[in-house]
Amino acid sequence: MKPGMKFVVDAHLPRRLARFLQQIGCDALHTLDLTQGNRTPDKWINELSLAQQRIVITKDADFVDSFWLRQEPWKLLLVSTGNIHNTELLTLFQANLEQIAAGFEIFDFIEINRTNVIFHA
Repeated sequence: MKPGMKFVVDAHLPRRLARFLQQIGCDALHTLDLTQGNRTPDKWINELSLAQQRIVITKDADFVDSFWLRQEPWKLLLVSTGNIHNTELLTLFQANLEQIAAGFEIFDFIEINRTNVIFHA
């Protein structure tokens, strides 16, 4: 992952993911870091993403709908692993960091599951 990439991690994912991204040099927030915490509305997360050019990392399909309908958020990383232990999730991100970072140079919507990174055009 390129240092300086900016993310906002949605409530359905662990705060540890945001901390991991910070440790590798990214600017990452978790919804728990925001004023309304995990109650932050999707609309506000989208506005933050657009204003600060942050990639939203989420499991929430509502963001997929808003992305296709309104190009919100700015960029989207959908985690479609189903239930997964936090340690497995972090391992999955570590194994695919370079591919995800390179993908965001071309694509605005990327999906990661347990076995693949999928680039949506």
